[in-house]
Amino acid sequence: MRKQFARVVLWLFLLGGPAVYAQSGMTDSQVIEYVQQALQQGKDQQTIAMELLSKGATQEQLLRLKSQYSGTSTSGSSSLTGDASGLDTGTRARKTTVANATDGEAALEGANTDEMKETMKKRQELKVSTASENDVFGRNIFNIEQLTFQPNLNMATPENYRLGPGDEVIVDVWGASQNTMRLEISPDGYVNITNLGPVYLNNMTIKDARQLLKQELGKIYADSANNIQVTLGNIRTIQVNVMGEVRAPGTYALSSLSTVFHALYASGGVSDIGSLRNVQVARGGKTIARLDVYEYIMKGQIQDDIRLQDGDVVIVPTYDELVKITGKVKRPMFYEMKNGESAATLLKYAGGFSSDAYKKSIRVLRKDGKEFSVKTVNDIDYSAFKLIDGDVVTVDSILNRFNNRLEVKGAVYHPGVFELSGSLNTVRQLVEKADGLLGDAFTGRAVLYRERENLTKEVLPVDIEGILKGTSPDIALQKNDILYIPSIHDLQDMGKVTISGEVNKPGSYTYADHMSLEDLVITAGGLKESASLVRVDVSRRIRDPKGTTEPDMIGQNFSFGLKDGFVVDGEAGFELQPYDQVFVRRSPSYNEQVNVTVDGEVLYRGEYTLSTKSERLSSLIQRAGGVSRYAYVRGAKLRRVANEEELRRMEDVVKMVRREIGETLATSLGLKVDSTFTVGIDLEAALANPGGDADLVLREGDVLTVPEYNNTVKVNGAVMMPNTVSYAKGKSVKYYLSQAGGYSANAKKSQKFIIYMNGQVAEVKGSGKKQIEPGCEIVVPNKTKKFNFATVVSNATSFASLATMLASLATMMK
Repeated sequence: MRKQFARVVLWLFLLGGPAVYAQSGMTDSQVIEYVQQALQQGKDQQTIAMELLSKGATQEQLLRLKSQYSGTSTSGSSSLTGDASGLDTGTRARKTTVANATDGEAALEGANTDEMKETMKKRQELKVSTASENDVFGRNIFNIEQLTFQPNLNMATPENYRLGPGDEVIVDVWGASQNTMRLEISPDGYVNITNLGPVYLNNMTIKDARQLLKQELGKIYADSANNIQVTLGNIRTIQVNVMGEVRAPGTYALSSLSTVFHALYASGGVSDIGSLRNVQVARGGKTIARLDVYEYIMKGQIQDDIRLQDGDVVIVPTYDELVKITGKVKRPMFYEMKNGESAATLLKYAGGFSSDAYKKSIRVLRKDGKEFSVKTVNDIDYSAFKLIDGDVVTVDSILNRFNNRLEVKGAVYHPGVFELSGSLNTVRQLVEKADGLLGDAFTGRAVLYRERENLTKEVLPVDIEGILKGTSPDIALQKNDILYIPSIHDLQDMGKVTISGEVNKPGSYTYADHMSLEDLVITAGGLKESASLVRVDVSRRIRDPKGTTEPDMIGQNFSFGLKDGFVVDGEAGFELQPYDQVFVRRSPSYNEQVNVTVDGEVLYRGEYTLSTKSERLSSLIQRAGGVSRYAYVRGAKLRRVANEEELRRMEDVVKMVRREIGETLATSLGLKVDSTFTVGIDLEAALANPGGDADLVLREGDVLTVPEYNNTVKVNGAVMMPNTVSYAKGKSVKYYLSQAGGYSANAKKSQKFIIYMNGQVAEVKGSGKKQIEPGCEIVVPNKTKKFNFATVVSNATSFASLATMLASLATMMK
């Protein structure tokens, strides 16, 4: 806000002081409120300044307000007097005036508030626009903040400048008598000189005024005619009317040094139907100048941009012709044309053709008052063809084809595209231009692809060997010919060979002549430690290009033994053929360590490597030193890693359950496949009868946990208050249910079951006195009219992992 206010004050300086048509005064608060509202409406500083002047605000009032906002004083304005040492005094005074306003603006740079940023952003959006095809060329020249056409107040006073009321004349006298006089021309056109009286200067040029003042002052300063200098100080404000097709027509108070372009900028530029080619200036009822803005944009000519005088009228009429050009020109958009201007002129305005333009002709779409018509204008008529209002000119792109293109492909040193010319127009010359044939070139026959006049293709056989040796006639080339010289490898199906199994780098490899089995093994990185040296198989496809019947044999198989990568058993020097597949088998006597873990109440817990594939629970406990005296053997459980088949089945179960209970419930329950699950075991029975049915066989990743004695019993499910109570030997299930408040209303009493610490599940039979064990869990299911997966999942999560449940369901689905 502060920076914007300072700029408003700067505009008031440029406008030259108090308004000559002020109607009534404004208070300080009214000025500040008006500036704020105007900035929010997106008005520029120049417009705000002029409106403040018209409402009665004074320059002194705004200077004082600016000082309050910026912290600077207005005393700088007193420096207008200056000194006359080596400088034009009037120029120096005008510099000082602008400097004061600029200093005030610079002092406000720190006031970078969010409000000011937003206002400046809106200002940019209003003033600056990116040119597009639908814009009229030149229309934005008076809407660009960086191009204001403000008069240069730092220049020396023009000799043809005509004085008027409000101008300040500075007279410097030196020599025997020294004096400096600052004389303001009165509304009657006079300056009043002490001891001399009034002198009439109105409408005089500064040159004529200098001569007259020297003559008059010579009357009171003897011998000083040559020691008097007359310059211009503060300049006056003039009123100019801007009428016609402009954004904001009206009366504007401008500097007396302002030109037509500055007046157009002050009025916001021409409107959508305004003319840039015929701007008129009227003075005293007569047209004294006509401006063509395109002359300034295109050539930089500003001789018609005359200096305005008080009372001048700038008139912007409507345009005569508006023509659009599209397509392959450098600046496609609308252009304003004068009557009689040609297509060549329009192309010049549009920056000329782009590099890919078709320059032989252009297309003009014209409205003839009744319907549309299309005119094709050839290049020789560009200067003669006159455009009219509404024409749309289109410049097409060049044709997507070549008129002298040759190409050579295949087995040459430098394949590529070449120019058809007088020195390159035969097959032999094209091969020589490509630096000759490669060593693997097939010279028996080449192919020449040729384009006919109707753009269809034909193929011509070429005896490339005969042409190069001179035994066959050379072939003349035409545009767009493509010569293809094949390689012998292109004509042979070399194929690949594949090796898999126990090698370090299994995969497919390029076949080479005389490739042996040993060569392929070495290429594949050699054998792994697990490879069998007595069994390497090779399979080969059956090929008979001349066969006429379907054979009974569909493949050949060979077996070999290896030692250090060399064939021991089988055909010595056996060579591979394309598409052979080699299988290096795994040795049946090779086994990696299989580890299991025992944890909990054993003497030596930790990892153990299985000695045999049939090692069982009892053996593992024996190797771990047996169980401790605190162990609860009946509560031991086994955690097992699921193999690929088990994971697949559990994934199928999860999908089925998700469909049954819905994705939302499944997600809330955390239903997903776990990589491990619990296996129900009876370790007590396994230790009592090693090798029996209860003594499970272990596999890799198994974790056996032997817990401490747990003398509690959990009661869960459809009971009044799920609870955990102390184990009481000999008590029935009914006793434990009473500890949980008894059955709930929806309890399914006949289907209650017991979950043991080892993961086993048992249905309650009778009173269940003999079934209750320390650490177990009694579960009472809910009543359901039909089988409900949601209930199963809900119950399962209360006593075991979902993986255990899923593993159980997956086992039942086998």
